Amino acid sequence: MNYHEKTLNDLPLNKKGYIKTLNCSENIRKRLLDLGFTKGASITPVLISPSKDPRAFSIRGTLIAVRKEDANFIHIHF
Repeated sequence: MNYHEKTLNDLPLNKKGYIKTLNCSENIRKRLLDLGFTKGASITPVLISPSKDPRAFSIRGTLIAVRKEDANFIHIHF
């Protein structure tokens, strides 16, 4: 299967992706890991705010809002 590696910001609405890596500072990394953003976890953008930032993602049965600034740190494949 041929995957395209992108950041979370590149994932289209309602398309499932899988977390590959977190490329960020240790503080942000710890926060994301605590929220379930771990390698291999499936993630799907399901809502976009009227201002386009943040977007809400379904991950591990929970909706979590992520700002574009932080989504750039999350590398995915789909």
